[in-house]
Amino acid sequence: MRRLAIEVRPGEYAVGRLDADSPAPPGLLDRTGDELVSVTRTATELSLICPAALAPDGAEVERNWRLLTVRGPLAFTLTGVIAALSSELAAAGVALCTLSTFDTDHVLVKAADLQRAIEALEAAGHEVHHR
Repeated sequence: MRRLAIEVRPGEYAVGRLDADSPAPPGLLDRTGDELVSVTRTATELSLICPAALAPDGAEVERNWRLLTVRGPLAFTLTGVIAALSSELAAAGVALCTLSTFDTDHVLVKAADLQRAIEALEAAGHEVHHR
């Protein structure tokens, strides 16, 4: 895997779940700030990733996540980005949640594991930048 540039994004994130037939939380996707917001619907859930302060009432929510974003855009022909990051973090005992977008890949780690995650990624040869 080539050396990646990874940004540690500011703030606390939440990963949430609503019932599959729930509407998307009003206003959640209307934000134009620097934060990541993702709403994904499957047959069994409406899944959310957003700044913790925006987590909707009534959702089952896991808080205290920190967001690491690979600097992109990444070509769709580039393979193994998530595989490399997840194996490097797994070897360090860091649990994660991943998300890919059109331009890049994102990894969420628990805030308590952030320093260990940074050290593992740097040891693997990646550049990790703090904002």
